[in-house]
Amino acid sequence: MPAASKPPRLRVVIDTNVWVSGLTFRGRPGEVLDLVWKSHLEAYISPFILMELERTLLKDFNWSKKQVSIALKRIAAKTTLIHPTIKLAVITAKDDDNRILECAVEGLVSYLISGDKKHLLPLKEYQGIRILSPAEFVELVRSQEVFSV
Repeated sequence: MPAASKPPRLRVVIDTNVWVSGLTFRGRPGEVLDLVWKSHLEAYISPFILMELERTLLKDFNWSKKQVSIALKRIAAKTTLIHPTIKLAVITAKDDDNRILECAVEGLVSYLISGDKKHLLPLKEYQGIRILSPAEFVELVRSQEVFSV
């Protein structure tokens, strides 16, 4: 009897704000990161997101360089690093958010998970990529019963 095949892992890009919130405060962003740690998601990340994450944790949250290094190594071990070659100018109010979209488009992901209520979440979708908050994403995963959250 053939073994039951596992469903394909969901391809996602996680915005810097979700990484920061999940690492620092837990909550729904922490649940999203748990899915990454358990290898339930195929998460893509770019050098821009890593640099923004490092800068934010050091400057805004007073993490030590050692704490940041440990977190970045853990993230690197569980994500796929891509170097986007496309250049987008979809969001004029905050160009940095275009770097997040570039990673999502280049990674051919299905979901971009973001807490950015001002620029990214209002898009709802971009080139077939659904843009969801951490709470929306966790609810979607639970409703599909793909795996336990």
